[in-house]
Amino acid sequence: MSDNSENNLPPAAPAVSAQPDAPPPDHNPPPVTSATESQAARAPSEPYVPAAKIEFGRNSAPAWQLPDDTPWKQTWRVFSARLQSLSDQVGRRLTQRTLKIGVSARIFHPEAGAKGLQGKTLQYLEESIAQWVMSRDVLVLMIPTVNTNGMLHPSKIRLRDYAKHLDGLVLQGGADVAPQTYSQTATRPEWIGDSARDMYELELLHEFVEAGKPVLGICRGCQLINVAFGGTLYQDIASDVPDAQSHVNDLYDSHRHTIQFPPGSSLASMFSAQATPLVNSIHHQAVRDLGRDLRIEAVSQGDNIIEAVRHTKSRFVMGVQWHPEFHRAGGAELLDCTPILDSFLRAARETRF
Repeated sequence: MSDNSENNLPPAAPAVSAQPDAPPPDHNPPPVTSATESQAARAPSEPYVPAAKIEFGRNSAPAWQLPDDTPWKQTWRVFSARLQSLSDQVGRRLTQRTLKIGVSARIFHPEAGAKGLQGKTLQYLEESIAQWVMSRDVLVLMIPTVNTNGMLHPSKIRLRDYAKHLDGLVLQGGADVAPQTYSQTATRPEWIGDSARDMYELELLHEFVEAGKPVLGICRGCQLINVAFGGTLYQDIASDVPDAQSHVNDLYDSHRHTIQFPPGSSLASMFSAQATPLVNSIHHQAVRDLGRDLRIEAVSQGDNIIEAVRHTKSRFVMGVQWHPEFHRAGGAELLDCTPILDSFLRAARETRF
């Protein structure tokens, strides 16, 4: 008889793994992903590419540009800004640069037989005139005579070079203007004047006028301005105008008289508050026949001797017969001539380029 006992045995147990202590199977396994998705997760991020590329063309403009801007308008604005910057720089240089004012030289001619300095030609500057001009914080330089034909020290420098590089000219007082300079003959030997200085200062005055630079004449300088424009002088007021008051005496700069300004003159408007201006008087010569294009700016009260003139065709060419540089030391009653100096220096600033 056959044996069928195996059919009645219980099922066999599962095979045990050869590795002991193996963890039990996970009942929540991770989701299964494809190989492609796994590679994408491990790859580095790619740069961002926008959906539409931004371009500046005819129909689009940067935010700072005006809606109606054109290349020409933008160019003009750049050019205008640069031009304004340069203009500001030039303006600062012109207004901040210290003025340079030239003063004509007084001349001492050598005495015959003298030794030392008295035997030499000296050119000098009276201190008060320099200090008066410098009181407005400007540089003062004395302008020497020039001699381009000199044998010992030849030079190519001319008076026009001074007129070119300086901002204004002051003609200081001193010796008489020679009568021969205005085509007359001296009526007395002591009135022959200084013709050498006349020629030097007339050329100097001409060069500054031609350069458009201002000129202020003091005493002799006032007379020289009149002669330069074709006028003449009284060689001696006491002799030529016997009824005139004294315009010079032994008191020198302590001698004084009152003046008045004709209506419409620049000095009348400048000193409108002065009823009877008082000035010093240190001159025996004076303007006689007025030069062309000159206007009377002041006369002495009582005898109407011309005390100031102005050239009407120039920006500023004025001469005063008194010495304003002596006024402050002479007392508060004398006319404060600072406005004249300021007007002269203002013209120098406006015409120096």
